[in-house]
Amino acid sequence: MKRSTFDALLSFLGGVSWAFVIVGAWVTFQSFVFLGIVPALMFTFLFIFLAVFLLLVLETMAMARERNDILEKQNALLEEIRESVKSPSTDA
Repeated sequence: MKRSTFDALLSFLGGVSWAFVIVGAWVTFQSFVFLGIVPALMFTFLFIFLAVFLLLVLETMAMARERNDILEKQNALLEEIRESVKSPSTDA
């Protein structure tokens, strides 16, 4: 299966985003631990929530791309069927 550049880019960005979530959560926790454990955990969970939301946006883009590709294939098949129905039948 040949992948397009857009698919490869989305896959790469997805992996980078997960790395960003993990490293960012650790950095956020370490940055706010001077306020105490509870505030540091709250800020970390807030960061994780926002980062996972952005990951969902990337996944939505990938799903929209796949849906568009499937619709394009279906459209080509329907056009082919329509042309075969329009052409005069030579079997009779």
